[in-house]
Amino acid sequence: YGPLSTARAFAATAGAAQPAASSREVLALDQGWRFFEGDIPFPEILSQDDSYDNAKAGKAWGAAAPSFDDSDWADVRLPHDFVSFQPIEADANRAQGYRRRGVAWYRTALRFDPADQGRHIELQIDGIATHATLWFNGTVVDRNWSGYNGITIDLTPFATFGDDLNILAIRVDAHAMEGWWYEGGGLYRPVRIVKRDPVHIITDGVYAHPVPQADGWVLPVEVTTYNSGKTAAGMMVVSTLEDAEGRVVASGQAPVSVPALEQGVARLDLAVASPRLWSVEAPSLYRVQTRLMAGDRCVDAVTTTCGFRATQFDKDKGFFLNGRPLKIKGVCVHQDHAGVGTAIPDALWDYRIRRLKELGCNAIRCTHNAPSAVVLDLCDRHGLLVMDENRQFNPSPDTLAQLEWMVRRDRNHPSVILWSVFNEEPMQGSAAGYEMVRRMAHAVKALDTTRPVTAAMNGGLFTPVNVAQAVDVVGFNYQQDKYDAFHAAHPNVPLISSEDTSAFSTRGAYVTDKDSRTIAGYDDPVKDWNTHRAAWKAIATRDFIAGGFVWTGFDYHGEPSPWGWPSNSSFYGIMDLCGFAKAAFHIHQAQWVTDRPVLALVPHWNWAGREGQPIKVMACANMEEVELFLNGRSQGRQAVDPYEMNHWMVPYAPGRLEAVGYTGGKVTARAQVETAGPAVALRLTPDRDRLRGDGLDATPIMVGAIDAQGRPVPLAQDMVTFTIEGGDIIGLGNGDPNSAAP
Repeated sequence: YGPLSTARAFAATAGAAQPAASSREVLALDQGWRFFEGDIPFPEILSQDDSYDNAKAGKAWGAAAPSFDDSDWADVRLPHDFVSFQPIEADANRAQGYRRRGVAWYRTALRFDPADQGRHIELQIDGIATHATLWFNGTVVDRNWSGYNGITIDLTPFATFGDDLNILAIRVDAHAMEGWWYEGGGLYRPVRIVKRDPVHIITDGVYAHPVPQADGWVLPVEVTTYNSGKTAAGMMVVSTLEDAEGRVVASGQAPVSVPALEQGVARLDLAVASPRLWSVEAPSLYRVQTRLMAGDRCVDAVTTTCGFRATQFDKDKGFFLNGRPLKIKGVCVHQDHAGVGTAIPDALWDYRIRRLKELGCNAIRCTHNAPSAVVLDLCDRHGLLVMDENRQFNPSPDTLAQLEWMVRRDRNHPSVILWSVFNEEPMQGSAAGYEMVRRMAHAVKALDTTRPVTAAMNGGLFTPVNVAQAVDVVGFNYQQDKYDAFHAAHPNVPLISSEDTSAFSTRGAYVTDKDSRTIAGYDDPVKDWNTHRAAWKAIATRDFIAGGFVWTGFDYHGEPSPWGWPSNSSFYGIMDLCGFAKAAFHIHQAQWVTDRPVLALVPHWNWAGREGQPIKVMACANMEEVELFLNGRSQGRQAVDPYEMNHWMVPYAPGRLEAVGYTGGKVTARAQVETAGPAVALRLTPDRDRLRGDGLDATPIMVGAIDAQGRPVPLAQDMVTFTIEGGDIIGLGNGDPNSAAP
């Protein structure tokens, strides 16, 4: 057979202390995959013998058969989004960014050591887009119906050991779409093999979320175990709480009895008198080390993180974190990025989260699906609140299981403050919708009672029976004109803007031009729609609105409103597809940042041919006053407007445009833009100065054109080609929603 999957030891949480040694092994399956783009039809079955074989376990046909020859298939590494490699074509699906979807196959071979016999072997796939059938050694072991939920499969009954290879074949049908945005296709999230003792802690089997008490805190720990062995087992669960320095804060233990092929649950409480609290400013994390003990032997161990924080949604005063009011300054985020589609390395997610923190953002809404687990780990670590959102609005068994999986996986994260069960559903204003949400909310509360349930509603709020009556916090998508009326009609209901703004802009453009499909970045209304400034003012001036989530933090592939072809990605982002700032970035910094001076100027100052003509200049500031200078001459001093920003009309002359910010009459910040000359060189700026050589790490590198004096050239549109030594280029992007360049 071809190259084996490279199974390598993998730590799920970077930098986390490891619990006492156990038999658990976590192996990353990012290498050794064979890939075929397109479908491979199964042979037609006609004979009696073939019909008999086809009905039996281990007798899969075609590309699912263990003996199938895939030697001419492409070698790929995970994560892998095969849709991102498709050309952008006018007759493909607009919502998906004019990239064709389709069917693809993945295969890999695994060898298990004879010493693995008797162990529990589990396959973990964090996400497959979209519908998938999985065969292991010729037997169907699972079918999955969503691109956003994780899959865990017990391979123990099917595995072979020694020289016999185990063949995993996966058929992915990405024709199926769940959203109206770019969703990617294939094995776009990590895949792992986990080897454990027959008696072990199940995946997502530790629930440890602190709860405040009148005289301190308690950490309830619930541990679910499973026994794939042949005899019942009696074990002891030992949980230890450690602070960030590794000091033991509390510990406890509880017995658990686990019958053969059944689960057992142990529960214990850890009392903590005065922990360091988790907040968006100081996201203090603790580790829960949970061990499953057979006498003195540790048979399994799991490390989870937790944070001590108290949240409250108040009907009059909005959101409180640890007893203090906190306005939620959030953004909605899709899970794609320039150059890589949905196959986003962990380090690139870290870059995106840090960009949001720099923006002044303190929350994200995962739209409209459960995110990659690494996103929540990063939000825990960097201090971002999360509205965790379900994809399918449906309480039927398959889709309810997806909701339950999300809650079970994510309920330990201190960053998660809300469970959202849907977004903008047509049935939201009906009795049927109410009954559906009532069942979904009940399923959530069966797994977690510490967080409220919400739903993102864009209508139906005033019908006699609607979903607002089945949730704890009502989410408004837009409808700013209904904030006051709904609050007056339902004064006891907490409210949040689950989605707002949807303002269009093109990075670097300050003239709206339909022919070139560009939209000026001044935040002026387009089609009488919202603006960043007005949407935030409506939230900030109403205490009873807990906060809001701007649509969106970043541009995303697909949904290319308002233009359509040849535009192929959205224009909504505060940042573009690469994470580069638009003018909206500076607007929100001025509105949201309170711990440091903010002052920025737009637009650029390269307007050759418009000498003497007035150019609209906007200063975004969070101080008391701002004064504008052109080539040293004052253009006027203004009191800062914290909602609308400050504007001047300045006759263009080349040179230096400078803003000076004042607080208490003293200069507290300066910002400037200069007229640049022709581009003569490129400047490469990596996000980090080194990479781990593990085949998984990555870093974005910003490429900028500069003039002879080293100044950025804002209008440069030169074609750039790239080569690399000592690494791989996994994707390129320019952030331009109108570009079809690969």
